[in-house]
Amino acid sequence: MQFLEITKAEYMDNYRLRLYFNTGEVRIADLESSLVGEVFVPLRNIEMFKRFTVKFATVTWENDADFAPEYLYDISIAA
Repeated sequence: MQFLEITKAEYMDNYRLRLYFNTGEVRIADLESSLVGEVFVPLRNIEMFKRFTVKFATVTWENDADFAPEYLYDISIAA
């Protein structure tokens, strides 16, 4: 069984990211409604949201916010 990982991510617009998974799939995730909870509130600032990186097999931000790759897969649609 292969663990789901994000290998690359690109900012699209608003709170949408194009995500590249280790399965070869490319999907689009709209995270606007997912930015709930103390760690995610700073990401409502679009400039901070744009400053993500891919590490530890998922998308992370400078305030240590992240989402599980499985969650991102589940809320995303095929690109």
